[in-house]
Amino acid sequence: MKQLDPYVAGMTWGFMGVRGTWGNEEASVSMETMVDTTGANWIAIAFSALQATAFSTEIPYRNEPTVSDEEVRWAVKKSKSLGLKVCLKPIVNCADGTWRAHINFFDKDVPCEPKWRDWFASYNDYILHFAKIAEETGCEMLCIGCEMVQTDRRESEWRNLISEVRKVYGGLVTYNCDKYQEDNIAWWDALDLISSSGYYPIDDWDAQLDRIESVVKRYNKPFFFMEAGCPSRTGSAAIPNDWTLQGEANQAEQADFYRVMFQKCGKRDWVRGFMLWDWPAKLYAREEAANNDDYCVYGKEAEKVVYGTYSTMLRITK
Repeated sequence: MKQLDPYVAGMTWGFMGVRGTWGNEEASVSMETMVDTTGANWIAIAFSALQATAFSTEIPYRNEPTVSDEEVRWAVKKSKSLGLKVCLKPIVNCADGTWRAHINFFDKDVPCEPKWRDWFASYNDYILHFAKIAEETGCEMLCIGCEMVQTDRRESEWRNLISEVRKVYGGLVTYNCDKYQEDNIAWWDALDLISSSGYYPIDDWDAQLDRIESVVKRYNKPFFFMEAGCPSRTGSAAIPNDWTLQGEANQAEQADFYRVMFQKCGKRDWVRGFMLWDWPAKLYAREEAANNDDYCVYGKEAEKVVYGTYSTMLRITK
């Protein structure tokens, strides 16, 4: 079994990319710039397939706008050329805008109603397709799901998927649970790593880390934050998961959030790192950073915070 690095200094790259936006010079420069300005040693290559609604049972991942297999292979190859270790992260979203956490069906089958078994059949096909590509391209990690809160209770289906993934993929396997859900997953034992989304209010990190620590101890598995971050927007440090929050662009607030997060997590030796959210395949111009209020740290005060923390952690964990 492959082992997780002592520290994951990671970034999430490419999410919201649609077919035709990867595999070009713009995407190449974006990834190169990410490595240069953050000091990352890991990358989570994230992309999504769209099911129509939260109650649809078909995930048409071979169709647009999902990036093509060729684009995924390009992104892995490019990452490897930059010395990065790779986590492949296929995600499901809903085309109507409903957050994926609300994908849900009746626990008992009802005639003429959509069913869990049909959804999981389609989802398994999607994940196994990219598990094979992850194996073929040498990805060190595969994330088999992201923030799918209503599905988390379907333990037998998840255990079955993990078993099927291991037949075709030999790297590390994890699941990215949503914030506050770490202690609601009953099947961490079947995975290699525990990972979650670290969008916790700036003044609540200690309490949440105490809670998560009990889960890590119970399962005795390595832990890292598969997502974590904060928009550069006034008010976002108190509710970093709300990408719709209205507020002025605010680099200082984002930088403060990162300082506190790194400082609090740095006191817990069981936190093995981050795949920070996020870095787009099409990067805005550096001179536009002051007016950009999204999660990306490029050209912002938080960029130096990330680079400084990652450089220090990689040096002391060698």
